[in-house]
Amino acid sequence: MITRDSLSRRSLIKLAAAVPLAASGQGKRIPVGLELYSVRNELKEDLMGTVRGVAKMGYDGVEFFAPYYDWTLDYAKMVRTLLDDLSIRCYSTHNGAKSFTAEGLPRAIELNQAIGSKFVVMASPGRVQGLDGWRTVAETLNRASEQLRPLGLRAGFHNHTEFVPVEGKRPMEILAANTSKDVMLQLDVGPCIEAGMDPVAWINQNPGRIRSLHCKDWSPDADKGFKVLLGEGVAPWKKILQAAETAGGVEYYLIEQEGSAYPPMETAQRCLAAFRRFQQS
Repeated sequence: MITRDSLSRRSLIKLAAAVPLAASGQGKRIPVGLELYSVRNELKEDLMGTVRGVAKMGYDGVEFFAPYYDWTLDYAKMVRTLLDDLSIRCYSTHNGAKSFTAEGLPRAIELNQAIGSKFVVMASPGRVQGLDGWRTVAETLNRASEQLRPLGLRAGFHNHTEFVPVEGKRPMEILAANTSKDVMLQLDVGPCIEAGMDPVAWINQNPGRIRSLHCKDWSPDADKGFKVLLGEGVAPWKKILQAAETAGGVEYYLIEQEGSAYPPMETAQRCLAAFRRFQQS
């Protein structure tokens, strides 16, 4: 049982009840998972219990981040059993540059296959020098994509500061222009807005490639930044979801939070309830 930063009984009942009601509308609903970095401390203390807690909230799935790479194969299979028992999925994993090396990619493949993930996402390319360095990152992603595709897996890249111009050009623009259409451009909305880029315009400029989004809000208030609940920042969520589902080719959403006025598990719960309202509005 998770006790650290746990929800109050009253809050849990109220918030959990809101999710299925918001999700009960007509039409196909794109699944939404939780990037488990949002509850990283809880995950470190009790991975299995935390995943159970996330499933109980009503999330459709999860995304594991870089520490998964150090799991044994047997442990990965245990995690897959848990996911199957909970009827949720691991949609993708976040990886460092090591997972995309000739030595590291086979291990990433083995672990992602074991847990049922479909996307191996580069979330940290390591130190990159200039625009030529970003072209090299694009080549690395293309090579990985060629190896992953026959196995039913796909490569992806997750932005952090890559919308901030380098030598007059955004690294994300270099990656989009120099990678195969098979390479997912996983959009982290918060950093995109923080860098002054319009996420709706970016989605429309890259049709079919925004197969997942990290739904993280951002406030220009220096005391808040990313530490706000979904809907409390400046992200135009209705327009973002519309663009993602009409142009972006989104297959799943992921909520990611870096903090709020509430404990991490309650933050994840509140953000899911807010997201369901966006989906139904």
